[in-house]
Amino acid sequence: MKKIKYFYNTHTLRYEKLVTPFHVKLLRVFSFLAVALVTSAIISYFAFQFIGSPTEKFVKAENENLKYRYQDLNKKVKDIQQQMAELEKRDNNVYRSIFEAQPIPDSARAQALEKQKEIAKIEGMRDNALVQSIHASLSTLANRIAIQKKSYDELAVLVNNKEELLGATPAIQPVSNQDLNRIASGFGYRIDPIYKTPKMHAGMDFSAPQGTPIYATAHGSIKSTGYSDIGYGNHVIINHGYGYETLYGHMIRIKVRRGQKVKRGEILGYVGSTGKSTGPHCHYEVHKNGNKLDPVYFFYNDLNPKQFDELLKRAKASNQSLD
Repeated sequence: MKKIKYFYNTHTLRYEKLVTPFHVKLLRVFSFLAVALVTSAIISYFAFQFIGSPTEKFVKAENENLKYRYQDLNKKVKDIQQQMAELEKRDNNVYRSIFEAQPIPDSARAQALEKQKEIAKIEGMRDNALVQSIHASLSTLANRIAIQKKSYDELAVLVNNKEELLGATPAIQPVSNQDLNRIASGFGYRIDPIYKTPKMHAGMDFSAPQGTPIYATAHGSIKSTGYSDIGYGNHVIINHGYGYETLYGHMIRIKVRRGQKVKRGEILGYVGSTGKSTGPHCHYEVHKNGNKLDPVYFFYNDLNPKQFDELLKRAKASNQSLD
């Protein structure tokens, strides 16, 4: 039951019932609501300031997670950059040196993009700046990888060319000579068997029974075959490419024809004593860009170091040539 209040009226000298006007009641209600709202706002401010709302907690946790992921991603980018730098170093200093190719400048690898020090820049960066930095780093890496891929494609071509060069380089003896006793005369000034005077001997003589097979010492194409009027008799000349040519003289029979492709170790003909010759043997010459070289330095494929030393001693002996 609602409690009724009374007050003493001094004018009427009586106790009268207390009646609160409507506008007073309304003012009290508004005053209460205003105080409640202000109090709630103050409480909420201090609560959010020191405690934080659930949304803020979620956003803050998500932000920390993103920063951690950014740092982890940046560490991976740095690791990839270090690996890329090592590949570029090996490409310039090892692979391209082997094939005598010019190294690729860093400006071409990065396409004029300056290398960034991402770790130093991360501290104090805002999220947007961090994202942009990592994006720029990945873009730089993509450019460097593209240039490196192009370089390796070029190296693949160089490898194939190097294989062709090795195949075209004379590397074995023209006759079977495992015991090294078939070296009759080497490169240099030797006594001419006919005129008995010192004369430049521009090849090596391998003595062997007539009919012994003579082998191509490298891959190539037969440049010429036939009988020579200048002393070689029945002979074969092979063009190996890369400036190399080899000559095989005094054959009793020629097996190949002009223009034919031959492989290293393929039979060209057979030992004889045709032309200016004093006995069955194979006269062998190596030419590079028109210059006659000592063939003894082109037997690395079928000799070990000890055999090469022995062959070198025999080839250097000052004796009489067979042609």
